[in-house]
Amino acid sequence: MTKDSPALPPSAPFDVTDPGPRSLAELEARLARDLDLLTLPPADWVPARDSVLDVAIVGAGMAGLTAAFALRKVGISNIRLFDRAPAGCEGPWGTYARMETLRSPKTLTGPALGFANLTFRAWFEAQFGRAAWETLFRIPRLQWLDYLTWYRRVTGAPVQNDTALTGLAGDADGVTLDLDGPEGRQRVRARRVILANGRDGLGGPFVPAFWKAVDKRFWSHAHEPIDFDGLKGRTVAVLGAGAGAVDNAAEALERGAAKVYMLIRRAELPRINKSLGAGHPGIVLGFHTLSDERRWAYNQYIADTGVPAPHNSMLRCSRHPNFSLLTGCAVEAAQPEGDRLVLRTGRGTVTVDHVILATGFALNWEQRPELAEIARHTLLWRDRYVLPGHETGEFAQHPYLGADFEFLERSPGEAPWLNRVHAFNYAAVLSHGKVTGDIPGISAGAERLADSITAALFTEDYDYHWQRLVEFETPELLGDEWTEAEDFQ
Repeated sequence: MTKDSPALPPSAPFDVTDPGPRSLAELEARLARDLDLLTLPPADWVPARDSVLDVAIVGAGMAGLTAAFALRKVGISNIRLFDRAPAGCEGPWGTYARMETLRSPKTLTGPALGFANLTFRAWFEAQFGRAAWETLFRIPRLQWLDYLTWYRRVTGAPVQNDTALTGLAGDADGVTLDLDGPEGRQRVRARRVILANGRDGLGGPFVPAFWKAVDKRFWSHAHEPIDFDGLKGRTVAVLGAGAGAVDNAAEALERGAAKVYMLIRRAELPRINKSLGAGHPGIVLGFHTLSDERRWAYNQYIADTGVPAPHNSMLRCSRHPNFSLLTGCAVEAAQPEGDRLVLRTGRGTVTVDHVILATGFALNWEQRPELAEIARHTLLWRDRYVLPGHETGEFAQHPYLGADFEFLERSPGEAPWLNRVHAFNYAAVLSHGKVTGDIPGISAGAERLADSITAALFTEDYDYHWQRLVEFETPELLGDEWTEAEDFQ
């Protein structure tokens, strides 16, 4: 600014006097007006093809729903979502997610795609009022599921529930999905496929090899159904240091477990969530443009430092006098002794009735036989770059995705359909950062994905669009708006 430049006015907060909608019906009317003012969604511009979807989305949780609405915003409506869960039960919120509240700040706009009247806050205030919003600490887990169910309805997502993907293959012109649903086996053809199938989208729960040899009656994984009522009066060991371990320990304590041990291999419990230190638009929008070295280093650093459980979640455990947390306590052996299990650890032995493995998920292609054709042909990070010393780590198995979240061929020409499949799930984190499943970046990721699919469909249909241009005959001028002069005067 030069000395002659006018001074900028001091910034001041907006004067918010609008009390907002007082019911969901009023909120939905405002959202409808927002869309009308922006002329959204536009007319479908993609040429129709008999019995072929433009986009099939596997998964109708937060990622799938956000991707679907992002596509509708750009005029792609010949889409369908398939989810193996019953309606209203999509995602982890009503099953293995056992936290009381989300860890994300309540103010994050999540899947709203820039629409204020599509945010969780708007949904919440329309039902409970602004005063209740001001006193709300964080979003209750099951209330988030209710919000997503509403989001699905108002965005018009065409979801087919109780339908599991059993196979995926394709050719140069499209992808074929084999599905198993309420009406039996079904085969669907699509030009593009989005895998929005969550944290375990390319794998499943991680079970250390040691535990696979232990009788299953003695242990459960944190991400499967657990009979917590059956643990009443019992001694339980929870293995892990993250939020899942804390949530499952708390659930066991609250259901009446006599004693709960939380056994942690690390010498210290992680205390700082490093990923919060990079919560800004730069990392959301620019991560995928970084070099391979920097993308891997960023993810590896967070994995090595560990992500701690939220403050309120840890208090949920420590307020119970029968809870014990032990660090530097890796389990070295497990030996049945009657109906109980003796654990030998780095800090001595303990006898328990049941063990909960809060060991997270692993990217494991063998746990996803329906994706065998992708596994056989896709380029992996180990094929392009591995951080020295991590050649056998999980990140080496991650797919090396293109700029549009698409799978790439390991051997060009062997699977020309592979780039028609987009990974909008956890498996994209190494290539694209946390924009495919985490609340802070989900809208940015979905819009970038929709933009890329829009460009791809337009390019493929260029001849059709060219012909429409040539045949366009709607006149702007009718010929009676002027009189042509006979000569210069």
